[in-house]
Amino acid sequence: MKENWIKSKVIIISLAYLIMGMTNSYGQQSNWPTLKTYEKDFLQRIAMPIGGIGTGTISLKGNGALQDWEIMSSPAKGFNPWLLKGPPVNRAPFFAIYIKEENKRGQAILLEGPPTALDYEGDMGAKGTNHGFPRFEEAVFKTAYPFGQVQLKDNSLPIEVSMGAFNPLIPGDVDDSSIPMAVLIYSVKNTSNKPITIAIAGTIENFIGFDGSKGKAIKNVNSIKEINGIRGINYTSNGVNKDSEQWGTFSLATISEGQMSYRTNWTETKWGDTTLDFWDDFTDDGLLEDRKSLGEDAPMGSVAVKTTLKSGEQKDIKFLITWAFPNRSAWRNTKANVGNYYATKYIDSWDVLEQTVPKLAVLENKTVEFVNTVIKSDFPTIVKEAALFNLAHLRTQLAFRTKEGYMLGWEGTSSNAGRGIGSCTHVWNYDQTTPFLFGELAKTMRDTEFGFATDENGLMSFRIDLPLKTDAQKWGAAAADGQMGSIMKFYREWKLSGDDEFLKSHWPKVKKALEFAWIKGGWDANKDGVMEGAQHNTMDVEYFGPNPQMGFWYLGALRATEEMAKYLGEKSFAKTCRSLYKNGSSYLDEKLFNGEYYEQEIVPPMLAENVANGLIKGLGAKDLTSPDYQLGKGVLVDQLVGQVMAHILDLGYLANKENMTKTNNAIIKYNHLDSMLKHPNFMRSYALGDEAALVMAGYPGERPKKPFPYFTEVMTGFEYTAAVGMLYENQFDMGFNTMQDVRDRYDGKKRNPYNEAEFGNHYARSMMAWGGILAITGFNYSAVDHSMKFNAKNGNYFWSNGYQYGSVTICGTENEKNVSVKVINGTFNLNSFSLHDFGKVEFKKGKLFEQGKIFSFNVKKSK
Repeated sequence: MKENWIKSKVIIISLAYLIMGMTNSYGQQSNWPTLKTYEKDFLQRIAMPIGGIGTGTISLKGNGALQDWEIMSSPAKGFNPWLLKGPPVNRAPFFAIYIKEENKRGQAILLEGPPTALDYEGDMGAKGTNHGFPRFEEAVFKTAYPFGQVQLKDNSLPIEVSMGAFNPLIPGDVDDSSIPMAVLIYSVKNTSNKPITIAIAGTIENFIGFDGSKGKAIKNVNSIKEINGIRGINYTSNGVNKDSEQWGTFSLATISEGQMSYRTNWTETKWGDTTLDFWDDFTDDGLLEDRKSLGEDAPMGSVAVKTTLKSGEQKDIKFLITWAFPNRSAWRNTKANVGNYYATKYIDSWDVLEQTVPKLAVLENKTVEFVNTVIKSDFPTIVKEAALFNLAHLRTQLAFRTKEGYMLGWEGTSSNAGRGIGSCTHVWNYDQTTPFLFGELAKTMRDTEFGFATDENGLMSFRIDLPLKTDAQKWGAAAADGQMGSIMKFYREWKLSGDDEFLKSHWPKVKKALEFAWIKGGWDANKDGVMEGAQHNTMDVEYFGPNPQMGFWYLGALRATEEMAKYLGEKSFAKTCRSLYKNGSSYLDEKLFNGEYYEQEIVPPMLAENVANGLIKGLGAKDLTSPDYQLGKGVLVDQLVGQVMAHILDLGYLANKENMTKTNNAIIKYNHLDSMLKHPNFMRSYALGDEAALVMAGYPGERPKKPFPYFTEVMTGFEYTAAVGMLYENQFDMGFNTMQDVRDRYDGKKRNPYNEAEFGNHYARSMMAWGGILAITGFNYSAVDHSMKFNAKNGNYFWSNGYQYGSVTICGTENEKNVSVKVINGTFNLNSFSLHDFGKVEFKKGKLFEQGKIFSFNVKKSK
């Protein structure tokens, strides 16, 4: 039944998209946007993820190679399915081009640039993948995520090649941004004055059953398929356990015209003869001859497309790699299969092709439109780079969706496993990318926090175990910042979606989560709006006594809950929240602000009101007797994170506005280092040598003997938080320079520009980078009261609320502004439009903003 329903749906969708896409030119890389270009030594660390959201990924290297085959529900950083099983040959999946000029012998060249400095030295000679193959002399990498282009040049060859890779990415369109596919386009130009013959061949081993660290390939089979112009190899298995994470299918196909040839098996001989046989076969005439199966468990598969090019002619040859692996183990319960949501949309990897190819031209154009809208906006380049490149994290094994559709995420990933289970609340607090681009996914994260992870007393497990129905509360410990941040995130998701049913269904647990702070022995046991108790937090320690980091999260949660309570008519509860907020706000300014920044007031643990041994585990606390690991009088890099979130949510200032500016100045004064060379760091090093950064805490005066363990470290998510806070206070140079310091460290030479790490690769906290766009625009949107707000500065700006996106152009004088709102994806209603500190327009009967249209109106300055 499922298969018939899907096939019927595909036919309908295919016809619609074919009609829409008939005039679109698919694969024209010249139309792809470029934000940044990398060359020479700055190529060596580049690995751009090209999978869909929650599907796993394959990465494109800076020289055109593929690596990180993370498609089997498990991180596999650096993994390549080895042809011939590893050293000393190190053959990985590759694409090569055959070139035949008139009156010359044919030759084959690997479609990659020269080796990097990382490839040369090994105990058996060169260790780079596919070393020894002929290569192009030069490679240049151009990118604006999710697009990557590798331009290959060689003066000795009669061709130029541009290799492009992408995966559709469209704000508000979750399904079409979650396709398990890597699109590869090889644009080949004949630079000679005579016709030439070319062929491009792709080769991948059938590694089903082995994810890079676990499992084994058993009785795998490669089959040729050709349906509706899609031609290639379908990789399956007759021996791998169908219940394992490593079982599924993948495909290598082409949708280009030309003579196709293939191998479903390679010959198996001794020494280097296996690759020699392939190379001789391919260079003979650009066509591949199949070989008989010798019963290998992991047979090789190759697909080639042959064509001719006139002098000066350019053609695109397109390959698609798709996959479908339906099984996924729970975090700590490997016997439980929580599934992969994306796999419920497809029968197998070939079905991914059949459903996607008919609409691929349209999806490409929509992705180009999205990225161009960001790039053409009046944001500094560094803000665009930080926002777009960190968006790549969503397309790795960092995040996944269970078969029911709930999105969850690790904190980061290692080479072969996730790090930090359970959508850790105090880490994912910082993510502004998911909610403002894919609000539907953010809502599912709040569903898990309040619908599964919060108990009847309001204790929210800050790590959510799987399966959700049975184990969500198994962690059994709460984090003060994680819990208060989740309340603010819930408010954000409600405002952006306007979903009152979402609010009403979770409201009882939202209230309980706030009230949990007031329990005996709790964070604010005396209910005065100030957290004095043992506050477990993202520094993996307990803070004892009032401090700005927990304090501002708490004030933000009180304000958000107040607004929700008022909306629901719970006036008494709203009044309570307001009273605690006002008292707590005054306390932070009067007691914790020292004239330059906010500091911690350490309350000796045994005197703290929350010393209740029975609550130690529930409060997340490990040791209520130790005075160590406190912030004290230090300058914490993200002490204003709750205020940053309040700005994003349009909740106003949580404390004295002037103190925010002064605090940001102090962070630059005491935490910023132009060079790390003389900085003593006793933990992990994410900045080294002459690199500039913001350290986690500076101590201009008294320092605890043992501060919190990470105080000498550098972590990008915290740096972005400080930077975004500076932008909200109009301290633009400080904010931009802080972001530039981060991105200078991820330069392609020393680190991968798409992989900002903390506790693992692709760390979730760094998705705070999207906050730079929010801060510059002052964008606030409410689907509850149907309002939209921006800063009044003239310019053209991208906006997205997680469900619709577009651009806004603002121009005019000090007294009147003309506003043009362009809706690129989605349709919505507005009752009002405001420019911060300028003026407001009311649409008396409401105004429908429709997709594809531009709406212009004037905003007069308020008197």
